[in-house]
Amino acid sequence: MSDTHVPIRGEDEPEQLREQFRQLLRYRWLISGGVGVGLLAGAWLGITGADSYAATTDIVLRAPTSDPFAPTLSSDKAINMGSERQTALSRKVAEGAAKRLGIGADGVDRLQHGLQVTNPPQTLVLHFTYTASDPKQAARRANALTQSYIDLRKEQWEAVRGSMLKSLQDQLNPVAKQNDELARQIKALPNGSAADSAYAVQANLLNRITDLRGKITSLKALDMTPGNVIRNATVPPSSDGPGLPLSLGLGGLVGVGLGLLGAWVRLVFDPAPRSAGDVARAVRGPVLGALPRGSAGTLVVGHTDSRAAEEYRSIAFRLAYDERFADRRRLLVVAPRGSMESSVAVAVNLAASFAETGKNVLLVEADLRTPSLSERLDVSAAFRPHWSRTGEHAEGEWPGRGQLVVDAGESGAFGLVAGERVRNVPRALTSARTTRLIAEADDPDATVVVVAPPVLAYADALALVDRVDGVLIVCDPRTVHRADLVRIRELIVGAGGTVLGAVTHTEVTHTEPKRSAAETSARRGNGRRAEQNPAARTAPSSPRPEPERHLDGDGSDTVALRTLRSGDR
Repeated sequence: MSDTHVPIRGEDEPEQLREQFRQLLRYRWLISGGVGVGLLAGAWLGITGADSYAATTDIVLRAPTSDPFAPTLSSDKAINMGSERQTALSRKVAEGAAKRLGIGADGVDRLQHGLQVTNPPQTLVLHFTYTASDPKQAARRANALTQSYIDLRKEQWEAVRGSMLKSLQDQLNPVAKQNDELARQIKALPNGSAADSAYAVQANLLNRITDLRGKITSLKALDMTPGNVIRNATVPPSSDGPGLPLSLGLGGLVGVGLGLLGAWVRLVFDPAPRSAGDVARAVRGPVLGALPRGSAGTLVVGHTDSRAAEEYRSIAFRLAYDERFADRRRLLVVAPRGSMESSVAVAVNLAASFAETGKNVLLVEADLRTPSLSERLDVSAAFRPHWSRTGEHAEGEWPGRGQLVVDAGESGAFGLVAGERVRNVPRALTSARTTRLIAEADDPDATVVVVAPPVLAYADALALVDRVDGVLIVCDPRTVHRADLVRIRELIVGAGGTVLGAVTHTEVTHTEPKRSAAETSARRGNGRRAEQNPAARTAPSSPRPEPERHLDGDGSDTVALRTLRSGDR
């Protein structure tokens, strides 16, 4: 048998991707929330950007030089573009622009906030961008900031040049004064060795004076312009924002990405099985069937030709060809936790499906706490074949003498051993009578289907595991956890049983109709009168009204009339 109801090919990567995408679509609310957030952010960006205008200017920087065409000049070595960008963004530049624009000191911060300066790679260009709500104001302020930067840098260069000129002049003045004094002394000296020494000293002073005056002349000849404006700011014709349609589109795309990311994270940390393959891996058995939504009716096989009926027949055939079940055909149907509605529906419809194949089927309701199956099916008391009759019955024991026949419509009929309230449930389930009842499936033409309470709620099912040939787990992947399925398999295997597989379904919430106090009292009174007269309940000649048949999904299947014996009171 295959591992899942729909074979999953692990080596097929496209199939795995499609399966993962289908699992992501389970969390549509996360994806929708991400799209909503993205659209809101795009709308906000589009609305706020509609009143935003950006004006730009460009400046090519240059270092101070007396010969800009000198081949040895390297401006990129003399200028640090990172420092120049920080200078352009400084408060000093903003203060100069504020004075030029007539803005007070309190507006310097706002003026500085709207400025952005960038430097394209491998260039000596500073790109000034000013953003404002008024296009004319943006152009005017961009030009003012650019000019303020040029003035500041020119002022800084001139301050450096003035400092150097002062230093050279301070060096020149003592040398020139010394040369003048030496010239007066030479005039008074006679020709000879003393005069020759004085002339040599004067020559050195003149060389020093010439060198200093040459440096002063070079500094005064420098062009101190820090750069040239190659593009002035003009009034921008349109807003700087991307526009509302484009913003919404971009926001939607980003929102889809965020939603898928959130769905993926939720999928990774989701404790519930994400697919039939996850259920199969948790129980280490195949998924024999996936019931359609709303198919947890009491009995549909033999009464309708619905998709649910065909799915039940398919599950029965897969079980019939399982070698672990085909020899003796004793099946236990359980649910993980919660209600027994789904497990009871599977057990009843599998019994009807086996009856269609000509088997003598006996359905055992091993729910001795809240039994209700006899009131939910179309049952009648009649003579039972030998294979479904138990031995002598003692008061207070289960199963009792009463054997019921369930009308399965076109599928025929099958036997039912209804559950009864008992004082000691574990003793009743482990009794010799229960063992003989389940062992009747050793007949070649017999099949026994047992339905028990949820495994994780009561230990009743574990008491029956070693007397059946396999266990069928019925679960809703949306409500059960993978850890629960693993725990159920461990409990069943530890009790000596075998997991034949699982059946998945989707629960549908039903609303239980409310009954009046008078109606409830009348129904209880009828049950007590029937209990006090067991002969009238089992006599074949007495007229017996036809039990009320419940339609699938009408909500009435959640209400059950239970009969109490005198020993249970």
